Amino acid sequence: MSGAGARPGVRAAFGRWRAGRPFWGGLLLALGGAEILLTEKASLKVVMHIGMQGLAGYLLPAVMLLCGLLTLFSPAQRLFYSIVGVLSSLGTWVTSNLGGFFIGLLLGLVGSCLAFGWLPDQEPRRVRRQRRREARAAKAVRV
Repeated sequence: MSGAGARPGVRAAFGRWRAGRPFWGGLLLALGGAEILLTEKASLKVVMHIGMQGLAGYLLPAVMLLCGLLTLFSPAQRLFYSIVGVLSSLGTWVTSNLGGFFIGLLLGLVGSCLAFGWLPDQEPRRVRRQRRREARAAKAVRV
């Protein structure tokens, strides 16, 4: 049997896993930290020469990356991780090339806000067309 038969089951399992956590918030926060880490060009000798300022340039994006991953794999603690994530994102403005040239900073802020605002037991959103159909059907019943 080819792998094509297993894909719908894997896709459904991933969809259930993703629905139970602030997926996009954690992913954007982790991507923001990774982007800032990748834009850092200072070698370890320069970081040690500069001191704590240079170390913070690597520490804060690493904290962002870690908070994003922890948000994905431990969604019960998402409020703490999102607050730490937004504070470390704002700290990268000063320590890490203006927050990875604004891209990592914005990804971290948006991801933290999405993770903070996620509700675990929220009813899934219905498609706009489905709501319109239901509204038309209700209107037709009344008339």
